[in-house]
Amino acid sequence: MGSLSLEMDFELSAMTPRSLARRRLLFPNVNNKKQKVEQSGAGPRKNLQLEVLEPGLKNDGPSLDTILVNYLDTLTQRVNFHLGYPVNICYDHYATLAPLLQFHLNNCGDPFLQNTVDFHSKDFEVAVLDWFAQLWEIEKDQYWGYVTNGGTEGNLHGILLGRELLPEGILYASKDSHYSVFKAARMYRMDSETINTSVNGEMDYSDLRSKLLQNKDKPAIINVTIGTTFKGAIDDVDVILETLKDCGYSQDRFYIHCDAALCGLMTPFINNMISFKKPIGSVTISGHKFLGCPMPCGVQITRKSYINNLSTNVEYIASVDATISGSRNGLTPIFLWYSLSAKGQIGLQKDVKKCLDNAKYLKDRLQQEGISVMLNELSIIVVLERPRDHEFVRRWQLSCVKDMAHVIVMPGITREMLDNFISELVQQRKQWYKDGKAEAPCVADDIGAQNCACSYHKIDYISP
Repeated sequence: MGSLSLEMDFELSAMTPRSLARRRLLFPNVNNKKQKVEQSGAGPRKNLQLEVLEPGLKNDGPSLDTILVNYLDTLTQRVNFHLGYPVNICYDHYATLAPLLQFHLNNCGDPFLQNTVDFHSKDFEVAVLDWFAQLWEIEKDQYWGYVTNGGTEGNLHGILLGRELLPEGILYASKDSHYSVFKAARMYRMDSETINTSVNGEMDYSDLRSKLLQNKDKPAIINVTIGTTFKGAIDDVDVILETLKDCGYSQDRFYIHCDAALCGLMTPFINNMISFKKPIGSVTISGHKFLGCPMPCGVQITRKSYINNLSTNVEYIASVDATISGSRNGLTPIFLWYSLSAKGQIGLQKDVKKCLDNAKYLKDRLQQEGISVMLNELSIIVVLERPRDHEFVRRWQLSCVKDMAHVIVMPGITREMLDNFISELVQQRKQWYKDGKAEAPCVADDIGAQNCACSYHKIDYISP
């Protein structure tokens, strides 16, 4: 019992005064000098071969705190190679809020009804919900919502609302929608239609029109994606509403759920495409993505008039519950409230501009190097040809689909990180494709011929 193999195959970063201070705060009983661990190369970390340590038994391996210190070092270093997934890991308030960990905070039931137990954070939760209601243009007395465990739960809740309002409705979602949308269709045993997308990932509105007309005898529940998972494409709410009208669907025969997991905190600072002044039913975002939070979370907002279809009185908790999860993490509303209060709309607007600028910078640099690349308008997701080497993909923690990979330019990603990535990719490509034994993949069908730099579609890029 208690054996441990600490396998790390990259160089640990130097301890800064700040990270050392964090060590001393979290692990005061550990020598805060660099721990000696086996290192082998410069790739991604391997899983720790851990066992639960039984107290009182002889243990020849490192102590609990030493294990955690080494794990903390691992995460601290790997932050510099986190490019492929939409998580904002740039926040500084963990130490300020750490004392809250001594309490069990459970926001079970309706956020707007107090619990009989005082260990909750519903007052913080409502403050967060009010902030998003204002952002998405719905009055306080007209909305209902809650802080979820993430964007998937928000999608499950929004689509369930649509199904309860329109029991015979058919779910329409583009093939580039998040996988949780199709999970919801299976869970709720809903009839569904998958809508084609254009090469940039946006919904094909002509295909939507065709399928709406084919099923005109049944109501429509439509998932609108504000920033698709892989390409960052934005479905146009206004075009979808116009299509519904043209196909003869009155407002009582459709329900629109907006999956805005990543972009729901970005688009309001660019244009007001997400607004409850339009006949939409619900909006969800992920709180750990653009805003940033150390645990997965999200926000779900809908119209107050719709929620009675889900509400159930639960005597045990002396509350009404219309959520998916019931018991909910009471820490996340406080982290979201703190982040929103610290940044404000001005700070978020600056983050949006910085990320958009850095995404364009990355796209232009890759293009200049003759690498296939695409960037949608209003997007921070840069799609590029899939690197040939799996170790390179893992080192930079890239997400890949078919012959594509993508980088998501979050607020914590710096120009220096992007330059390091570009430099390493360019050097590696020289090895992968030397002597003409292999060629870069053709991604014309995936991102458009105009964006493909394979030997067939190669064009002369003009420097800006």
